[in-house]
Amino acid sequence: MSRFLSVLVVILAVACQFPSAPVQAQTGSFSALARVVAEQSQLFQTDDGVILDLTLSQGVPYRAYTLEPVDDVPPRLVLDFREVDWQGLSPEAFGAIPDVTALRFGAVRPGWSRMVLDLSRPLALHRAGLRIDPQTGHGRLQITLRATSAEDFAARSGAPRDPAFDLPPPEEIARAAPRVVGEGPLIVVLDPGHGGIDPGAERDGVTEKELMLTFARELQDVLLRDGNFEVVLTRNDDSFVSLDRRVAIAHAAGGQVFISLHADALAEGQAHGATVHLLSDSASDAASAALAERHDRDDLLAGIDLTGQDDQVAGILMDLARQETQPRAERLAQALVKGIAAAELPLNSRPVRRAAFSVLKAPDIPSILLEVGFLSSPRDLKNLRDPAFRQSMAEALLEGLTLWVAEDAAISDLVRQ
Repeated sequence: MSRFLSVLVVILAVACQFPSAPVQAQTGSFSALARVVAEQSQLFQTDDGVILDLTLSQGVPYRAYTLEPVDDVPPRLVLDFREVDWQGLSPEAFGAIPDVTALRFGAVRPGWSRMVLDLSRPLALHRAGLRIDPQTGHGRLQITLRATSAEDFAARSGAPRDPAFDLPPPEEIARAAPRVVGEGPLIVVLDPGHGGIDPGAERDGVTEKELMLTFARELQDVLLRDGNFEVVLTRNDDSFVSLDRRVAIAHAAGGQVFISLHADALAEGQAHGATVHLLSDSASDAASAALAERHDRDDLLAGIDLTGQDDQVAGILMDLARQETQPRAERLAQALVKGIAAAELPLNSRPVRRAAFSVLKAPDIPSILLEVGFLSSPRDLKNLRDPAFRQSMAEALLEGLTLWVAEDAAISDLVRQ
């Protein structure tokens, strides 16, 4: 697939007309974060497309590109900024138009922000330009999209390779030497779900990303105080971390257990209480299938280009490695459920479930996804907001992990004999 990757650089100090630019990038240096001037920012529907008017408190480097639809994720417009403070801004501030079905924004990695617009049809970038107001210093970014064919949209789409915006090529990271469970502290990787541009579930002013980061830190403190665990977090702040990056962090840390923490939302009455999910090609129930589909869409919804990610040979090798790891993950799930039950905390009526969660696909690390509760359940939401409940849950998980370590070490000894 060919890609339309031309980049125009405009000096921000000079006011400019809006040039025709399928991908627009700008450079400059600023001392404070730009903020969106909401009352001067809006989406407009035109006869043949869309205009996005975005006013910022100051100009910032940015770029714009489109991404093709993937599975049930629609075509998208992606805007990267360095850097924008989105606090206090809601997607509704931009208005609703037919050609934009959803709009989201947030941090995508430290120092970088992203806005993603889901499009109802193929709309190609026609013009992109930033004009600086000499009186106020505000930057007015205007993006014009025009209707085009699916073929033309595909030819123009794809994340550009631009050293001003992209991370450097990944370096080889030496993995920590494998450690036998029971010999020294257990290395636990805690994965607070979502983050940055991806808020996860939202209910009554609570976002899953903030709640799970808080709980991950509280659980980390409980495990470290026990003295038998080392803890690594896949994110320590409100940054977006891709699914494959979360697994890579676990490998680089020599993780012996991977626990992804979530508090999702499903249809009212469909889910209550803590639930442990294991990796499986087929889901154990419709709700688990819906959760897996939702989680696996996070990378796409955050504007990541997944072109060329499939590797059939690697998949076969990972399946072989899981033949040993998966039974250990099964025992881990059961041990955590026992810990939660012993603490008399709310458990789902079917506490162990299975689905194809990508974040659980590390072949050599026992991995589970824990729904600590569901924001769609009023009882769970009340509990998750309560620091005392979260403390009790953290201590229950400590008990479950302690139980699993003893059991896993004993079984490993039998295998070695």
